[in-house]
Amino acid sequence: MATLLYRMGRTAFQRRWLVALLWAVVLGAVGVGAASAPAASDDGTSFMPGIEAQKASDLIGERFPGSDANGAGARIVFVAPEGQKVTAADHRAAIGAFVADASDEPQVADVADPFTARAVSEDGSTAYATVNFEVKAGDLTDADKAALEKAIDTARDSGLTVEVGGNALAEQPAAGGSSEVIGIALAAVVLLITFGSLAAAGLPLLTAMVGIGISMAAILAVGSVFGLSLTTGTLATMLGLAVGIDYALFVVSRYREERANGHPAREAAGLAVGTAGSAVVFAGLTVVIALAGLTVVGVPMLTKMGLCAAGAVVVAVLIALTLVPALLGMWPEAVLSRRTRKGGSADGVRDNGGTRWARFVLRRPVAVLVVCVAGLGALALPAAQLEMGMPGAESKPVSSTERRAYDALADGFGAGFNGPLTIVVDAKGATDPKAAAADIAREIGATRGVVSVSPARFNPAGDTALFSAVPATGPNDERTKDLVQSIRAERPGVERETGATFEVTGSTAMDIDVAQALQDALVPYLTVIVVLALILLLVVFRSILVPVKAAFGFLLSVLAALGAVVAVFQWGWGAPLLGVEQTGPIMSLMPIFLVGIVFGLAMDYEVFLVARMREAYVHGDGARQAVVTGFRHSARVVVAAAVIMIAVFSGFMGADESMIKTIGFGLAVAVLFDAFVVRMALVPAVLALLGDKAWWLPAWLDRLLPRVDVEGAGLTAPPVPAVGPAGSGTTVPQEPART
Repeated sequence: MATLLYRMGRTAFQRRWLVALLWAVVLGAVGVGAASAPAASDDGTSFMPGIEAQKASDLIGERFPGSDANGAGARIVFVAPEGQKVTAADHRAAIGAFVADASDEPQVADVADPFTARAVSEDGSTAYATVNFEVKAGDLTDADKAALEKAIDTARDSGLTVEVGGNALAEQPAAGGSSEVIGIALAAVVLLITFGSLAAAGLPLLTAMVGIGISMAAILAVGSVFGLSLTTGTLATMLGLAVGIDYALFVVSRYREERANGHPAREAAGLAVGTAGSAVVFAGLTVVIALAGLTVVGVPMLTKMGLCAAGAVVVAVLIALTLVPALLGMWPEAVLSRRTRKGGSADGVRDNGGTRWARFVLRRPVAVLVVCVAGLGALALPAAQLEMGMPGAESKPVSSTERRAYDALADGFGAGFNGPLTIVVDAKGATDPKAAAADIAREIGATRGVVSVSPARFNPAGDTALFSAVPATGPNDERTKDLVQSIRAERPGVERETGATFEVTGSTAMDIDVAQALQDALVPYLTVIVVLALILLLVVFRSILVPVKAAFGFLLSVLAALGAVVAVFQWGWGAPLLGVEQTGPIMSLMPIFLVGIVFGLAMDYEVFLVARMREAYVHGDGARQAVVTGFRHSARVVVAAAVIMIAVFSGFMGADESMIKTIGFGLAVAVLFDAFVVRMALVPAVLALLGDKAWWLPAWLDRLLPRVDVEGAGLTAPPVPAVGPAGSGTTVPQEPART
């Protein structure tokens, strides 16, 4: 491995213009493909096949032709002034005029008049009209939205308070934005401080941007074929930017080190790619494993996002191995430190902050280990109270019309009105379908916790009925979840009596089922990626205990991050500081995202840091000295890489959307815990306590495992026998050959 990458680095350095041209051609080709490709359309794939709510939704689409559950919709809420009623003549006329105006728009399928659809509150203070469109929200034109907004403004002019819920007029998420700009700006500052050179700081940013450009253009180019979109590529952008900068950072840092050690430019580039590049390959593989493992969760959207992000990581690895050394060949001296350009001594042989910190930990390994485990364990405690859901309008800022519409409906009709349950009755096997549907509606209406049940609506064939059941509690209330479970638990008896079957769906039931399915998938997903990564790390480090220690540290950091997310976004600790106006259940996808992404990044830091320790150990350092050597060469760069990751993820904490804010916060604190507590403190403490046992591998397993030479032993001249660490049986290689 190291020898192959060494040759690749030297070749890329020598044929730098050809390599740069090839990458430019690739970027141009996918750019043209993205520009000429048709827009990606929804392929109609279910969000999560197999769950009851999704099967019921699919049945509605099958039995009720023309009713598109994915069509855009708006719920217009009318609130009368204090002391007045919407049933007053002037207010009623204004609402009627709105219904007429909205119905005239060509893309509108139907508008439900509040006064004929029984959509007026008991006290007469609130009413709502439902506007359904024939197309999806993303397909609505500005003209369509402007026409509806004009009708809404006319109703407001009558003196009514009018708020808008639904997705028709909700702002569509933009591709990219200030989050990436903030992350790039902060990364540039960190790189400049780390390297002290504009060229060295700019090169990782340049190559990362090239990688992101290629990845996103490729996603758009094949989007119409595979059902991908800019939203699908959000994770690819976030991770591709972060790992693209980090991987280039490690190669450039190793190049500077080899130049400071006296190697000529081409040789230094080859050695940098052969050593740091080997770590990049295996670090990238761990991230790819974590992302590709999202396929086991069973959510098509997550599968697409994971595979797209995995592709972006592969591109970042290839760029680090080829384009980075090619650009080093164009500016071989510009990326060096001022000390090296003046012929100063190599920084790698001088003590620095990394060595001082390593020796501090080595002197007190037990104390450091206890503090790390206890601290992360305490932070992880709130994770035991994790409640998952899908935040809706209730999580939006009170300044938004969606939130005000949500609150107005809750005040006028009850908390459960914002999350009605949709019951689908399949009466094909019933003798009297209408009687069967009526009996099922009566049984569900009598269930404790159900406030009201709407009249049943039949499909043209008369064999399927729909009706709504309004809970007494809100969509994210635990009692609503219990109600759904109660209705389903009573189903066998009801179905035997009526001869018809029914299922529960709707946004509330869908959120409940998705949360449960994702919770059930978390352990299998975690098992798959941990086992695969343990095997990979076993091959890389040729050790039993190092991979186990890496997995244990990851579990500590990810549980601590989940605990922090629960404390802030569910319990409200420090929520105002992050602009969180409404606490509640954590987004169902969040734990899966956190586990997958953080696992990949945690293994990144593990490979980068411990591979250098392994390299020092194989080249003759004792177990404790290898830790110090590893920190001398890698600590500063690992810290910079972690800070860059935190900067990129923190940029998303400024988003208005609670979901994006939660993801940004969770990933940022997870990287903080993993990089600075686990990898920089717990890892050296454990290695200090294990000593030479840390690198122990049974002889039979040593013979079975392939040798990948991450430490770069193959880049040296033929080794001469020497006495390595006690009992290690290693040899000490000579100075790398020069060519």
